[in-house]
Amino acid sequence: MQALRWDIFCRVIDNFGDIGVCWRLSAALAARGQFVRLWVDEPQALAWMAPHGCEGVELRRWQPEQAMAQDTLPGDVVIEAFGCDIDAHWIAMNSIATNEDFMPARGQNGLKMPVWINLEYLSAESYAARNHGLSSPVLAGPAQGLTKWFFYPGFTAATGGLIRESDAMVALTQEPSTAQRISLFCYEPPALGDLLQQLAGSASASELHVLPGRGQVAVDAEILNKNALSPAWNMRRMLSFLKRDYLSQVQYDALLSSCELNFVRGEDSLVRALWAGKAFIWQIYPQSDGAHAAKLEAFLDWLQAPPDLREFHRVWNGLKHASLPPLDMEAWTACAQAARARLLAQRDIVSQLLDFVEEKRSA
Repeated sequence: MQALRWDIFCRVIDNFGDIGVCWRLSAALAARGQFVRLWVDEPQALAWMAPHGCEGVELRRWQPEQAMAQDTLPGDVVIEAFGCDIDAHWIAMNSIATNEDFMPARGQNGLKMPVWINLEYLSAESYAARNHGLSSPVLAGPAQGLTKWFFYPGFTAATGGLIRESDAMVALTQEPSTAQRISLFCYEPPALGDLLQQLAGSASASELHVLPGRGQVAVDAEILNKNALSPAWNMRRMLSFLKRDYLSQVQYDALLSSCELNFVRGEDSLVRALWAGKAFIWQIYPQSDGAHAAKLEAFLDWLQAPPDLREFHRVWNGLKHASLPPLDMEAWTACAQAARARLLAQRDIVSQLLDFVEEKRSA
């Protein structure tokens, strides 16, 4: 496919998952010879997430409350990541909109209209496959007459696939350690205290790598509480804690590959845990209407998770009030590796996006 210009728009909501996905997608497109402008409202996180940038990706600051500059024309492809609602006037610029202020200069110059894509959130629920690739004609406003296309990432061949770099499965050197290495990236799981107690009471030592943010705050609070109520809870020192600084995406991927068990949260780190092929537990982002429960169950069904892994997920996510089941590293690792093998047999999201855009441009 020829090199195209892509505009990808992203709002940073609260936990950096959106910008993490958008940066990985931008870099993966650039690795295929595409040119990407990544528009982000709060790009500060990229200073530690992608400190070296990426050739072929131009970072732009996006201010959603302001109209896009009239001298910055849309590229060949425009992606709204996760329904971030970009300026319709800007989309209409040089397009086939009926408003005479935005007459088709692009068409007069023999250029094709931009392909407008809404990149949706990742889900294993059936609606992802059902709605993937559907069109949404714009019926009013300055972009009237254009079409938006819905693109759903997913875990099956009927969806848009996952971000997968060519070196995603390269073996990474593991830091030497006599203890079981576990990474912890979480919100405030209700069973956090139960997990720490289980690890502290284990016959084998564990090294807990705690990622920055809400998880570190939650762990600190749990340790203080346990020390106050039962000072001897970790007397044998079978559980040690390593507070990690913010890691680049490359460093984070390496950490996941070096651990025997990974606790992940949100969308981006879930996908990285799958590529790492190690046992993992996912804390899904909780929603006030409880919709996350069905989303988690759909994922566990796709994962073909054994009963104890399902139980652990439900308790970890606060969907069931019970004690955490014991860790079953061998069975859970085998489950993760089988899931990874199924994914490797499918096409990745960039390959599918390139074909999808070529099809729409040729129509």
